[in-house]
Amino acid sequence: MENQTGRTPVHIAMFSGGASSAYVAYKMVQTYGRENSMLFFTNTLWEDEDNYRFMEEVSEYIGVEITEVVDGRTPEEVFYDYGFLGNSRVAKCSEELKVYQTLTFLEDLRDEQNLEPILHFGIGPHEKHRMENLQNFYSHHPLEPVETRFPMIDTYREDIDVKSIIESEWKIKLPRMYDLGFSHANCGGRCVRGGLGHYARLYKVWPERYKEQEEMEERFRKYFDKDVSILKRDGARFTMKEYREIMDEEGIDNYVDMQDDTIPCVCSFS
Repeated sequence: MENQTGRTPVHIAMFSGGASSAYVAYKMVQTYGRENSMLFFTNTLWEDEDNYRFMEEVSEYIGVEITEVVDGRTPEEVFYDYGFLGNSRVAKCSEELKVYQTLTFLEDLRDEQNLEPILHFGIGPHEKHRMENLQNFYSHHPLEPVETRFPMIDTYREDIDVKSIIESEWKIKLPRMYDLGFSHANCGGRCVRGGLGHYARLYKVWPERYKEQEEMEERFRKYFDKDVSILKRDGARFTMKEYREIMDEEGIDNYVDMQDDTIPCVCSFS
């Protein structure tokens, strides 16, 4: 059925690899039908391999294939292209690899397939600030506004234990990063928007990934001859190497439970 734009509506679950976005995708397909639904995923090429496993199993359970778009660059390559190291305040990687790819995809749907996208997000009541940011973004940045829906806030009034539903009823194991204590799975733990607590956990769980991030930061600093860092401490530059050395001396567990005030980008557990 066409809407006032003359285009046929298509319902798109913004599929991040998290439990809530999986549940929202399932309910969306149940409501609007497989033929009117899409699972949309933007791949940064840094995702944890178990996220891919989870997404494929959810896709098979729901009965809708994943529509994946990929820029082709890793976050590190984006940093080099712009000569700017991503951090908790400015994440050019998210803008280039996720946001721009999404906007391009939506405009192609309109122009080439005469479809009108309606986006469904798995953001919960505790993330209303993110809902407002997304509403504002999709109202102003596409050539025409794009409708956004947030069923976990607006539709499902009862308290839903989506993790239990997925594991107990769907018989699908959640992404391992939940059990490992990460608050979000951005880029397999290497998210530049992660804070001190996040990176302490990364160092404890996957020291080799922490080392990859440390080496990436050191390469960038040397190549551009810039005294920059992903992390900040007391408002000042704080390199991954400096942080690792402090954790080695004082103990990782002293930092793992630090509360981060950073906001994960669109690839978070949602």
